[in-house]
Amino acid sequence: MLASTLLAPVKKLYSHYETYHGHGRPLLKYIGIIGALTYIAFYLIRFTRPNPRPLDDLGLRLAVITLFLLLALRDRWPEQLRKYYLPYSYGALIFCMPFFNVYFSLERGGGIPAMSNCFIALTFLVMLTDWRNTIAMLVIGIGSASAIFFGLHPAGRWPTDLLAQIPAYLIVLIGGGAFKLSEKQIDSEKARLAAALAGSIAHEVRNPLGRIQHAMERIQSVLVPRKARSAAQTLSDEQVEALYRHVTDSEVAVRRGLQVISMTLDGVAGKPMDPSTFRLLSAAEVVHQAVEEYSYDSENARDRVHVEVREDFHFRGDETAYLFVLFNLLKNALYYTAVFPRTQVTISVDQHQVKVRDTGPGIPRDVLPGLFEAFRTVGKTGGTGLGLAYCRRVMHAFGGDIACDSVAGEFTEFSMRFPAVSAADEERYRLDAIAQARTALAGKRLLIVEDDPVQRMATRLKLEPLAFTTELEDAPDGQSALHLLASRKYDLVLLDLNMPGMDGYIVAEKIRHGSGPNQDVHIVAYTSEPADLARSRALRSGMDQFVSKPSGQLALLAALQKVMQQPGAGTGTMAGRLAGRRILVADDSAFNRKAIAAYLRNAAAIVIEVEHGLAVLEQLHSQEGIHAVIVDLHMPGMDGLETARAIRSANEPWSGLPIVALTARSDEPAVAAATAAGMNGFLVKPVDALVLYDTLARLTSGDRGMPSAPDASRSRAAAAAPAPDGLLNLQRLQSYSRLGMLDELLNDYVPEMTRLIDTLRQAVEMTDVQGSIDALHSLLGMSGEAGAQALYQQVRKLYVPLLEEGEWPGGTAWLPQLQELAARTEQALRAYCATESRSNTS
Repeated sequence: MLASTLLAPVKKLYSHYETYHGHGRPLLKYIGIIGALTYIAFYLIRFTRPNPRPLDDLGLRLAVITLFLLLALRDRWPEQLRKYYLPYSYGALIFCMPFFNVYFSLERGGGIPAMSNCFIALTFLVMLTDWRNTIAMLVIGIGSASAIFFGLHPAGRWPTDLLAQIPAYLIVLIGGGAFKLSEKQIDSEKARLAAALAGSIAHEVRNPLGRIQHAMERIQSVLVPRKARSAAQTLSDEQVEALYRHVTDSEVAVRRGLQVISMTLDGVAGKPMDPSTFRLLSAAEVVHQAVEEYSYDSENARDRVHVEVREDFHFRGDETAYLFVLFNLLKNALYYTAVFPRTQVTISVDQHQVKVRDTGPGIPRDVLPGLFEAFRTVGKTGGTGLGLAYCRRVMHAFGGDIACDSVAGEFTEFSMRFPAVSAADEERYRLDAIAQARTALAGKRLLIVEDDPVQRMATRLKLEPLAFTTELEDAPDGQSALHLLASRKYDLVLLDLNMPGMDGYIVAEKIRHGSGPNQDVHIVAYTSEPADLARSRALRSGMDQFVSKPSGQLALLAALQKVMQQPGAGTGTMAGRLAGRRILVADDSAFNRKAIAAYLRNAAAIVIEVEHGLAVLEQLHSQEGIHAVIVDLHMPGMDGLETARAIRSANEPWSGLPIVALTARSDEPAVAAATAAGMNGFLVKPVDALVLYDTLARLTSGDRGMPSAPDASRSRAAAAAPAPDGLLNLQRLQSYSRLGMLDELLNDYVPEMTRLIDTLRQAVEMTDVQGSIDALHSLLGMSGEAGAQALYQQVRKLYVPLLEEGEWPGGTAWLPQLQELAARTEQALRAYCATESRSNTS
């Protein structure tokens, strides 16, 4: 009993040491390496001084070095002994630091070296454990050293210079303890905020999950009881409609949860927004879109929200970011509806301001000044207070501001002020949007299916700017539309959903399941039906896009342009299956990344761009929800193969993610190496959009079969439409034109190709093989992505042999020929961009 009582404080003290070195912290391993090297170095240094004393501490010094080496070899300890590593380290630190240094300071009567050694030992000890065990180790180490020294030398004494340094030693001890206490408080605050973040997400996601569970129960109640396998099971039209409602409700709930998570993570990340991605937006259209797409807890909550557009205006910003701002304000406004059933929410648009006003409980005046600070919440449970901080950050990025006015018990009103956009900028934006739509739909045949003649005429008027380049036809009902579609080829169908007789859903299904020339035609739903109910069914019926009536001219043109720029058609297209997928793209060439990212964003994917393998691992550790990784095989530092191996061996939830190799080589050794590293697919530079979509759609949908060699015929699809002189790939350039990337091609790609040619020349002059390989690698990707077909083919002939065999091309004429080809390519690219620019303007 007495022994247990005496040991209790010791066990408690040691538990703090265990906690300090818990979670696999490698401090002891590193101090073992540093300590062994330091004690060896200090011993050797004494031979540079007069009258060295090499043997006075050699035995104990060797013991110290051995103890440190055992600390450094932590990972090599036998499994059965690892449980003793921490107790061993405790004794080793006492012996190696306070005991050794104090004992020999006493033996040598003090001196500057002795004081310095004690300072170093004390500093390291303060870093290596908590303050309680630091004091305990010092007491044990100094006490043992003193007892042995004075036992051997009864007439000995403490050196006066060592005693004079006690105040300095105390400052180190107290300062180190205070610093670590502060560090612990910071860690505790981080843990609290992380717990708050997790709690906020869990709190917000609980309701959507409950709605999904409720919808699943309703679906089960609709389904007929299970019968014998041979009996056919049929559902009535009412049951099918009910199933659609319940599935839609589930999708809305999922969207709600994803919105909350996205807003919360964006608020935590706090990354600055890139103004170069901003575009001119209609305040009224974005507000209507937010009200339409927000995932409400109930239909009653939706009925509480009203939009008043007194005077629309345009502002420059990012649509997705501003939608999240409005979602956050809607979420706050509707939060107290259960407690304040009279709550109504009004969103008004007027004179460069958007106001969100609710008649809920209000906010006390004394709280308003700090309302937009991060991690501040008012009257809510489970929140992080990140939402309003995120709103202010977005508004500041737009050049505007957000403020709040409130009276407790009456109302709360958030006012967002935007900087004015000049009339000239608005007109330039309108003309650019029309020009881009005209380019995307040039030479296309479009069918408008609408039973209301007034609506049909209004739609034709909105599409009037396309009339000179696009063939417009219309049909008054579904049957007439099918008749036209059976007789000739169309590129796009703008389809009303609510028509008498054969509605738009049936028309779409007949098109998709038919065998005529338009089975894969693009179909855009254009309807006044509630989007949250109609969107899901429209997409399941085979439609590609959904546009709500009433729609402004530019919004309608943008929707048609977007769907036409997606390769393929129908909901079964690969591009459509990438919508919302988070794709991580790694390539040391920013230009290559930009091209791939443009294709993926055009398919509604979310793209994260990084430039090396270590950044891939950092993103995977810090972000959740990544669906696939595209990684260049040839990168400086950690290349693509090493990155793939690191992902597969990480033993993390993301270790099984699909990994796609981005490579300039399609030979069997490259394929075998990538397969052995754990990769699932291949993309050959220059990347073809269809191959990109096909590969990612297959892998992210769960098809992880053994990868095969890249399809050379599909990879050469990018070269299917050469210019008459063979210099350019017109098909690829036209895709850049549709994506609006010609300016980047002219301003970024062309100068970079010129720079790379000069870098290659310098490497050749210095006979730098690796430098030449790196330059050719970058030039290969750059020329392929830029549509410089002839240059790409010539660079590839040089790059592959040099990479595989280290062999320079024969003769000396190849470099001047390459330079001359690059110059002609630059002229051709500039001429093409100028021609396209004049065409778009006209």
